[in-house]
Order: sequence, then C-alpha cells, then structure tokens
Amino acid sequence: MQQDHPLVRDVFPELTAELITLLESEGERELAICAWDLRLVDACGCGDDFCQSFRTAPHPQGQPYGPGHRCVPLLPSRGMLCLDVVDGRIMYVEVLDRPPMRRRREPP
Repeated sequence: MQQDHPLVRDVFPELTAELITLLESEGERELAICAWDLRLVDACGCGDDFCQSFRTAPHPQGQPYGPGHRCVPLLPSRGMLCLDVVDGRIMYVEVLDRPPMRRRREPP
C-alpha cells in the first residue's frame, strides 16, 4: 500500500525542493508537480558509497521498464540526479556523487 511508504518531502525536504526547481527549469512542469508526492519505496541497494538512489514505486530489480520509459537527466550544482519516468510517473531517482542527504529530524 502506497501510504505505508513515507513521502520523500517528509524525509528529504531539501532534495524534493531541488527536484522541483530543476524539473521546472527543464520545462518538465508535470513532473515537478508529481515530485511533491513521491514516496520513498526502497533504497537502491547497490552498496556503492557514492549512490543514494531510491525507488519511488515498486518495480522488479534488474527488469527493464519497457514501453513508455524515458530518462530525465537533471543539472544540479553538484553530483548527478537522473529520473526514470514511465508514462509520466517518476519511478526511480538516481542520486550519485553528492554529499550525504540529511533526513529531516522527527519532532520530539
């Protein structure tokens, strides 16, 4: 169930703001709107220390996305951000060579 997965904006608010800004600057208005509601479904799991990528929707690991897939590379000021999008839905956020993302602290 989708609601069991936290919203990316609640866990990594700075990343969400950056994604929205970069998508809007690339003319990807619809994806920018979608970025606000992304869910943190699963970490990449590759084990590379430079990777902080994550899935935003369930998808079998190692399987191609198939028809309707496109890659949306973004131009952040540091590192690399690239989105896998299928039929207008952001499925995966590739986050490479960036400083460690800080999780939002839960209020006491």
